[in-house]
Amino acid sequence: MDTITAILEPDADGTIHLPVPAEWRNRPVRVKASLELVEAPEKPAALDLKGFGCLKGRIEYSPDFDEPLQDFKDYTA
Repeated sequence: MDTITAILEPDADGTIHLPVPAEWRNRPVRVKASLELVEAPEKPAALDLKGFGCLKGRIEYSPDFDEPLQDFKDYTA
């Protein structure tokens, strides 16, 4: 017998869907459930992406960004 411990979020209708390992699929499975509330982990704060310059210092280009591409040398003579 194997044990699965999972923290699941109920769907809007209150149901919980339990994932099972691939080798358990298409076979009868007995489920013993113990429900307890779990504190939700804090989600990381969203970046404040409002206004001009909000990404300043977060984007880097390679030094040869503006150099001509070898693939197009026949077209840029």
